[in-house]
Amino acid sequence: MSAPVRPVTFHPLARLLHWLMAVLILAMLFIGVSMVGDLSLRHPVLLQLHKATGLALLALVIVRIGVRLSVPHPPLPRGLPRIQRWAAGASHLVLYALMLGMPLLGWAMLSAGGYPRPLQLPAIAPHDLQVYAVLRLAHGWAGYALFGVVLLHLGAALVHALVRRDGVLASMWPSRGRPE
Repeated sequence: MSAPVRPVTFHPLARLLHWLMAVLILAMLFIGVSMVGDLSLRHPVLLQLHKATGLALLALVIVRIGVRLSVPHPPLPRGLPRIQRWAAGASHLVLYALMLGMPLLGWAMLSAGGYPRPLQLPAIAPHDLQVYAVLRLAHGWAGYALFGVVLLHLGAALVHALVRRDGVLASMWPSRGRPE
C-alpha cells in the first residue's frame, strides 16, 4: 500500500481564505493603529468597521482551521533544515492562535466594558471595568504580536520565493489552475 500523494499547491479554498484573511488582517492592523493613535473621539464608522471585520475574521479563521485540518496540504521542501521546519510549524501555530485570539479578546473587551457588540452577540466576559482594562491592554499587545508574526511570515515567504526558490510561495499563490 503506497502513501497518499501530497498536493504541490494548497486547495483553492485554502488559498482563498489565506488571501482574503491577509487583506482583512492588514486592514484591521491599520484601523487599530489609527484608532489607538487618534486621541480625539473615535469615528463611529471606523469603530463599527473594526468590530464587523473582527467578527468576519473570527468566522473565517474557524472555517480556515477546519479546512487546514481536513484538506491535504503540500509538505515543506525536503531540503529545509530541521530548525526551519520547527520555526515554520511554531510560527503557524502562533499565527492561528493570534488570528483566533484577537477577535475573541475584542469581543470579551467589549463585553467587559459594557459596549455594544456586533449582531447583538452575547457577552463573553463580565461587565467589569478592571477586566476591561486588562483585556484592552491584552488586545493591544496581541495586535503588536500579530503585526510582528505577519512580518515574519511575509519575510519567510519572500525568502522561499527569492532566495530558496523552492515553490513554497507558489503553492499558496492565487492561480486559475486546479490543485495538483
